Amino acid sequence: MVRTATLGPAERTAALARMAERELDVLVVGAGVVGAGTALDAATRGLVTGLVEARDWAAGTSSRSSKLIHGGLRYLEMLDFALVREALKERGLLLQRLAPHLVKPVPFLYPLEHRGWERLYAGSGVALYDAMSVSSGHGRGLPLHRHLTRRHALRVAPCLRKDALVGALQYYDAQMDDARYVTTLVRTAVAYGAEAANRTRVVGFLREGERVVGARVRDLEQGRDIEIRARQIVNATGVWTDDTQQLIAERGQFHVRASKGIHLVVPKDRIHSTTGLILRTEKSVLFVIPWGRHWIIGTTDTDWDLDKAHPAASSADIDYLLEHVNSVLAVPLTRDDVQGVYAGLRPLLAGESDATSKLSREHTVAHPVPGLVVVAGGKYTTYRVMAKDAVDEAVHGLAQRVADCVTEDVPLVGAEGYRALWNARAQLAQRTGLHVARVEHLLNRYGSLVDEVLDLVTADPSLGRPLGGAEDYLRAEVVYAASHEGARHLDDVLTRRTRISIETFDRGTRSAREAAELMAPVLGWDGAQVDKEVEHYEKRVEAERESQLQPDDRTADAARLGAPEVQPLG
Repeated sequence: MVRTATLGPAERTAALARMAERELDVLVVGAGVVGAGTALDAATRGLVTGLVEARDWAAGTSSRSSKLIHGGLRYLEMLDFALVREALKERGLLLQRLAPHLVKPVPFLYPLEHRGWERLYAGSGVALYDAMSVSSGHGRGLPLHRHLTRRHALRVAPCLRKDALVGALQYYDAQMDDARYVTTLVRTAVAYGAEAANRTRVVGFLREGERVVGARVRDLEQGRDIEIRARQIVNATGVWTDDTQQLIAERGQFHVRASKGIHLVVPKDRIHSTTGLILRTEKSVLFVIPWGRHWIIGTTDTDWDLDKAHPAASSADIDYLLEHVNSVLAVPLTRDDVQGVYAGLRPLLAGESDATSKLSREHTVAHPVPGLVVVAGGKYTTYRVMAKDAVDEAVHGLAQRVADCVTEDVPLVGAEGYRALWNARAQLAQRTGLHVARVEHLLNRYGSLVDEVLDLVTADPSLGRPLGGAEDYLRAEVVYAASHEGARHLDDVLTRRTRISIETFDRGTRSAREAAELMAPVLGWDGAQVDKEVEHYEKRVEAERESQLQPDDRTADAARLGAPEVQPLG
């Protein structure tokens, strides 16, 4: 049986001490989905593995995606069949075996604007998509696509303008909470023996001759430097790849460019539909994605060369999305309907083309100097394949026999027993005194680890109450984020462990003080630190709101940088 995977403050301190004590087989730098997946892959092959992250799990790209696990229907148009087939296989694995508690089917309606040829063209594409999914051996669990008349489509999605379509196709993909998924991935890696620490920045590499033999990392919480020696290091820092490479004065064989994508979050009642929507734009596609009591609308695709840590959404970005979605809605959305906005950067492998939507979504693995492997590019859905390729490359440099990848058969923590618990959710609600809808919400966030959250409520019944200003979440979830999931700061909880920062009109400011006070005993904060955390969060929200009023990227970036970085313990 694997050991429990608790990521509390004491475990973080112990993990750093153990990484400094002995030489690791593999040290992974960066805990987005690819880095976390790489740590799990290495640990489950029996390698002594460490994982360090400069900010928080998934703090970069991996918490700011469209939250879709999908084959990439538009890659079929680019005739990239291999990428689609690979992604569809991964989608099936995640839905059925690896993370059924976190990855869920989601329907999409594709409105047809032209009679005849478009139904044939789009219909054959979606039929091929379904066929590839089934042939991957992991296509079960999702309904096949269907053709709808205009009348039927308007019954399914009454929000659409009657003159915006002549008919429609409906097909299925899958979705997840991307940041929660990565946190669960890190916990699974730790359950299999990996050591993991967030808020731990690599500030230099250790060299012996031309070989990289380790990293010097700064514990940002304690302000001290630690040397971690490793036989192989994997650089999985996404849009920061080039910056990390510069620490050894090696840019390597490829260059990673950042493309910005922004998303809007609007309340469920603003768009009357029982299905998600996928719309064509002149540059790309636009998704309207069901998200609990909200819709996520996205995304844009523009070059970004400003601050990578906090990409900013400008007024022009928001107008672009509203304009495109309103072109098909009977009741248009306004700025006042927008509850949340978030911006993320995709790491694209730079090619010859200037248009970022044409840059490669495929991934590359390289070994630029002995002891250092770089993995970059790719898409969220295929993170497991990228992780496997990165570890395979690292193994070449270990000069020992290492087992093959097994992650295809390693469910994430919380997956085992989830379906049985789901079937018994009414009894669970009765036993705990929580409403069955609340139990469903918890099961889809924690799976079979839900008992750990409910144990906190048993010990302190006040934690069974909803968090003020964010009724969807229990107070216990805030405590659990700090005690079990590695949350070190208020921002981690309101932005990534929960989605309060994009799911409430006040962006989480009404919940901030109560959440900070719940975290304080777990993390050893005094009153001054609680004040500092709340103040920092409020400034962050203020800076983001300000940036979203600015006309372009440069002014938006300048406004967003008005908020200071989170301060560690004094």
